[in-house]
Amino acid sequence: MTFAIIETGGKQYKVSTSKILEIEKLDVKKGETIKFKNVLLLNDNKNTEIGNPSIEGATVEAKLLDVVKDRTILVFHKRRRKHSRKKNGHRQQHSKIQITKILAKDGKIIDEAKIIEKKKIIKEEKKDIKKRVDKKVK
Repeated sequence: MTFAIIETGGKQYKVSTSKILEIEKLDVKKGETIKFKNVLLLNDNKNTEIGNPSIEGATVEAKLLDVVKDRTILVFHKRRRKHSRKKNGHRQQHSKIQITKILAKDGKIIDEAKIIEKKKIIKEEKKDIKKRVDKKVK
């Protein structure tokens, strides 16, 4: 199993191709490709490469799917015996990304995701449903 460990937003993530994850919000438009150059570890089926602290030249490419909000966190302040209360809510924004490529330090592609568009999948599912219905009717 091929995977990499990247660092972004002050956190480390273990990623493999086609994996979808939520990271700290990035200032990128929806659908654009992001390159993570801070790769800490690369592992393919044959060998493992560990960076010191990161591997020079290794990159991980991802596609930004959407910017989403996390669940609401309530912030409540109360001062005893003062009849003073304050209630606030906060929803942190995250970037939802899908990993597309993992590249080694020489630029060689270690692993690449096979991206299938949702429209094609939906069309195939509709065809399957139609065939089942036709069989039942006959």
